[in-house]
Amino acid sequence: MKQKSALLLQKQITAKGIVQGVGFRPYVYRLADALKLKGTVLNDSRGVEVVLQGAKEQIDAFIFELQTTPPPLARIDELICIQQDIIEVFEQFNILKSEANDIQAIVAVSADKSTCQDCLDEINNPANRHYHYPFTNCTNCGPRYTIINQLPYDRHLTSMAAFSMCDDCAKAYHDPLDRRYHAQPVSCPVCGPQLRVYIDNEFVDCPSQHVIAITVKLLTQGKIIALKGLGGFHLICDATNEHAVSTLRQRKHRPAKPLAVMVPNIKQAKQFAKGTDFEWQVLTSAEKPIILLNKLTQDKGETPFLAASVAPGIDRIGLFLPYTPLHHLLLEAFNKPIVATSANRSGEPIIGDIAGIFACLGDVVDAVVDHNRPIANACDDSVVQVINGQLQVIRLARGYAPLTLSHGLTTSSIKPILAVGAQQKNTIALAFNRNMILSPHIGDLFSIEADQYFKDNLATFKRLYQFSPSAIVSDHHPDYSPSKWAQQFVQHHHGVDLVSIQHHYAHILAVMAANQYQHQVIGFSFDGTGLGEDDELWGSEVMLADTSQFTTLGHFSSFKLIGGEQAIKHPVRILLSLLFETFSLEDIKKLPIKAIQQLSDTSLNNLHKLWLSHHHCMPCRSVGRLFDALAVALGLIDSNQFEGQAGMMIESQAAKMDLNGNNPSINLPELSITSILVDNKTVWQSHDLFKQIINLISQVETPNKTLVSYLCHQFIETIANAVNDVAQQHPQYPLVFTGGVFQNKRLLHRCLTNAESNQHQVLPSKYVPVNDGGIALGQLWYGLNNQQNENWVTNSN
Repeated sequence: MKQKSALLLQKQITAKGIVQGVGFRPYVYRLADALKLKGTVLNDSRGVEVVLQGAKEQIDAFIFELQTTPPPLARIDELICIQQDIIEVFEQFNILKSEANDIQAIVAVSADKSTCQDCLDEINNPANRHYHYPFTNCTNCGPRYTIINQLPYDRHLTSMAAFSMCDDCAKAYHDPLDRRYHAQPVSCPVCGPQLRVYIDNEFVDCPSQHVIAITVKLLTQGKIIALKGLGGFHLICDATNEHAVSTLRQRKHRPAKPLAVMVPNIKQAKQFAKGTDFEWQVLTSAEKPIILLNKLTQDKGETPFLAASVAPGIDRIGLFLPYTPLHHLLLEAFNKPIVATSANRSGEPIIGDIAGIFACLGDVVDAVVDHNRPIANACDDSVVQVINGQLQVIRLARGYAPLTLSHGLTTSSIKPILAVGAQQKNTIALAFNRNMILSPHIGDLFSIEADQYFKDNLATFKRLYQFSPSAIVSDHHPDYSPSKWAQQFVQHHHGVDLVSIQHHYAHILAVMAANQYQHQVIGFSFDGTGLGEDDELWGSEVMLADTSQFTTLGHFSSFKLIGGEQAIKHPVRILLSLLFETFSLEDIKKLPIKAIQQLSDTSLNNLHKLWLSHHHCMPCRSVGRLFDALAVALGLIDSNQFEGQAGMMIESQAAKMDLNGNNPSINLPELSITSILVDNKTVWQSHDLFKQIINLISQVETPNKTLVSYLCHQFIETIANAVNDVAQQHPQYPLVFTGGVFQNKRLLHRCLTNAESNQHQVLPSKYVPVNDGGIALGQLWYGLNNQQNENWVTNSN
């Protein structure tokens, strides 16, 4: 043992958060070595524990560097520093091996990250052994969640188990000073995964390094290709080839929904879209999400035009950059944008293996580019947008998920809780110790395959975290697939509590969870549908809510969905329901509205009879359905070909007006919305709003482009003004804007701007989707805050 110096200081530093499996220990080792500090670092049940010995200045410098520039994939939620007495003087700095049981108790699985610049430099360096190798990675980048089978995060428990490291890779893997130290997917052309290609369902016998050139040739020929990525297959084609894109749409039975486009670099992205500095930062971030940007009118030049059918009828485009070495190599060689959409059948999960491609999409693709590293956990691409300088996550997936949050509650005995989410855009969430974990996007649960994918994800998280819930929280709707699963689970597992909470309340709780907020808020929860506690379909809720209960302060007036869910698919029925309130049947037949004129007298009469008799009608007060009705009235849609189509079309039309809605060619009255007080609730009159809209439409033979844009703009402004009026009545409470309707960029922009003008606090959604993808986290937040209450019920009125 060395003699202790009077100037020697010892501190124990505990880092909590995403600090395991992300290169944290080798980072600490290199930093300590650079500062001439001695001691140890290890993973334990609390996170990462560092013991440092050295001069005070060096230890302070270490802590500063750790706080300000942690490893790229790490997230430090808490850093605890404690000065200790020196019992033993260390001779060097060592990385200590942790017990597996300790790691299993705490480690949070990191999301997959895009290829780092160091690896890209090696891929492009002919002198490097990773030159043009499509599976190059290091501790700072590459797959995580998509390759892990079991914790702890060791190579033999991942999809890399079958690949034995060569001497060069093993040397890097075991060297703490190498950036590939304990990078579990580390590999090279000698020892790692390889590409293979199939054309017309036939295997092509060629070296792995030739597959990129073959793929580029196929793209140039206008072919449709299934390309295996990190978390599943993409369907790709030349995004500048109208015939190729149209063929993809036809084969995939996807007539209108926008297609995501992957561009080689940010320079090319800026030739297709316009964005703020922050939007370009998001595009190029380590997460590499699909980001929704405003289309840019292209000038004739060297850059080819995107095919018109990539995103028809809307003014926005979803762009993303290559995020794996394979994508980089392909896009660099092709040097043009490609459509890159999830490989799946409509309504089903993304496909992660070649057998699924041949079975489900064999008639869609002309070729398949596969590789022999299995995908353990499928994971789609994340989709985001930026509104008022804030990131809004629309689909939480690759790069961001699994999303791990520290709940910060001081309750001493947190029981494991599982939240099973909603029917659409499903995610699941779990809480144990101090962690809240929100899964990647699972999807809409309307098929046997989707239900199985939901169960597979439950099994994955149970396996990874050795998780067994003591309580389950589900949606109030008893017929949702997750609700049914929860009911069956508690029937077969004695002692597991089950509680259901109302859908729109869960939306508000999700944003509160993102901010670890427990006190009262005014929540505006606007979406398509969600079962209310009176068995009516809600979707325009204004709630005074905290973590234990809510009170409804207001909503839009109810209207009937004629034929129930048929009205959602054929929204002319929603429009008619609103019009039947204030117009005669004969007057409605004369309206210059295409969707109404296309109905026969018999059909229209029958729909009117159903409306009068209440047969096969469902009461609804959803803002999302009002968007549907307006889009039909203005001739923007005849039917809903994908969720949110009406909102996108209306937003695009409204954008044609300037920010203030000023247009010298328009001399029309502004829309307004009346409200009445019912049982101390503000009820906005939906039918009166549409009466004004129809009266303006009736002044012309057909709705012209100027009138359409004006009414779309006015409709959004009217809703934003109604929201602002209620918000100003409650200045003491923070505001929450949530639900799928608030993905409408223009509407949320107006609401945020109004709140800022009034100096009204707004809780941001952060990384939590405001659509149904966040429901599970809201359910979880309710469970965490109420699990020790005697009554597991939602108190509301």
